[in-house]
Order: sequence, then structure tokens, then C-alpha cells
Amino acid sequence: MFRRLPDLDAAEAAVTVLVEGEPVRARPGDSVAAIMLTLDRLPHLRETAVSGAPRNPYCMMGVCFDCLVEIDGVPNRQGCMVAVRDGMRIRRQRGRRSVAP
Repeated sequence: MFRRLPDLDAAEAAVTVLVEGEPVRARPGDSVAAIMLTLDRLPHLRETAVSGAPRNPYCMMGVCFDCLVEIDGVPNRQGCMVAVRDGMRIRRQRGRRSVAP
């Protein structure tokens, strides 16, 4: 579906993040949503709170909230607004959050 353009600078440092527990290499400055869109094994980033319908990023600029993901254990983060960093743990957002501890 999506693919990265060839690297302009092969010497650019890469970071490794865990997406759904699997290591993924990314470039510094990539957004979480952008790297997740390149992963063919993920059919969608989140599921809606009411119906469970699958959703993927739409605007990529923080307006639509269709890119919500869990980052380092914190749910409801806008993946398009968060830059990757080495060791980051990313999971898809599934349904509504629980209010019980």
C-alpha cells in the first residue's frame, strides 16, 4: 500500500521501534503513523470505540484523530504528531479505553 522513497542519505542513523512487539527500523523524524502505514502486516491502526470499525490515518496533521495508537503504554496518542525514538513501544488502539484501574 505505502512504501518509502529511496533513502537520500544512506549514512543517516536509524532507530528501532517495537510495533505490536516486532522490531521495525525507521528514520529519525518519521512519525509513528507514517511508519505504521508502511507495514503490510497491519490492516489498520485502530478500531473505533463504539462499533469496532477499522480506521487508518487520514489527515496526517493532527486534525482527524483517526491515527490514535498506544505509545509506551499510553493510549489515545495521535501517531501522526509523535516522532519515533529508539526503543519506543507502539500498539494499535483497540476500542474504547477502560476507566477501571
